[in-house]
Amino acid sequence: MDTLGFFMLLILLFFQWMPALAAEEITWTYSGLVGQSEWSEYFPDCGGTSQSPVDVMTTQAKYDPSLIPVTPLGYSQHGNQPFTMYNNGHTVVIELPEWMGLGGLPWFFTAIQMHLHWGNDGPSPGGSEHTINGLSADAELHVVHYNSELYPNMSAAMTQKDGLAVLGILIVTGEETNPAFNNILNYLSRIRHADQKAFIPAFDVQSLLPEDLGRYYRYNGSLTTPPCHQSVIWTLFHKRVQISVAQLLKLEKILYSSKAEEPDRMLLQDNYRATQPLNHRVIFTSFSAESGKELSSGEVTAIVIGVMCGCVGLAVIVRFIVKTIRTKDSEKEKEEKQDMAMNSTSEAEKKEESLLSPQSVP
Repeated sequence: MDTLGFFMLLILLFFQWMPALAAEEITWTYSGLVGQSEWSEYFPDCGGTSQSPVDVMTTQAKYDPSLIPVTPLGYSQHGNQPFTMYNNGHTVVIELPEWMGLGGLPWFFTAIQMHLHWGNDGPSPGGSEHTINGLSADAELHVVHYNSELYPNMSAAMTQKDGLAVLGILIVTGEETNPAFNNILNYLSRIRHADQKAFIPAFDVQSLLPEDLGRYYRYNGSLTTPPCHQSVIWTLFHKRVQISVAQLLKLEKILYSSKAEEPDRMLLQDNYRATQPLNHRVIFTSFSAESGKELSSGEVTAIVIGVMCGCVGLAVIVRFIVKTIRTKDSEKEKEEKQDMAMNSTSEAEKKEESLLSPQSVP
């Protein structure tokens, strides 16, 4: 090969490698430089037609009776080895042991990691990535798995259409503390800054999931962060998990997206992507609308009032019937007494007439 040909080959290889190298060096954010609106300029898949998260419109979800409950395998068998938890500047990540997996899908998927998305401690709603009927939850947990039947590792699987399976758990706040989430939240102070890592005691990962694993939404989507590969089979559980307000505040106010050596500290907040267009994708549901309907507080109150009114009405009817029966019995008893009195009078009159009449002479 002459010098000119060799030089041209180097130029060609440079332009082939440059996008990949540039993508690896780019520091993306949610709202700052290289924010969500600019992701697709640096990570082409982020502008694809099968992106996540999405808004689940329950009236448009299609019931699929073939969808069976997902089966976490080994989630409770954490062993004695600690979990590794780290702050990657975008979220808190907990690495999962390779013996954890997921059944109930066309292939077996091996667990890799789990992470969280949340909002801020302000009055504005938001925090979850997926929404249901336009309403967001306070936070969202993702448990990530790769297709270990078809691919040797996460890197190979994440670019394939059937490569990943992610469980999405919507999190809301209530009065009670959720002890399962303290296995994560109590150790956040060890990884306050980006790139910090810590070992935490192993725990039952299934305790983070809702009890009902049979009711969920299923669709094909993507990673919700760059590089946004469209390789995810999503399972979004219908049942939400509850944590306390104090627990949510820990998540929102302890971690920083900045490194320890950086002078300007930036709280790690609002690390959720906006919902993306469905683009003619179909969201399937494992349950019918009737079986999966959750009643609002107003509906519950109306039902309770309706039941109480029904009971009162029934009591009034029963009382009326009893009163009517008693009245009829009373009238019948009165009539019987009158008849008895009249019969007694008649017999007395006959006896008196018999005594007064002349006796027969023999």
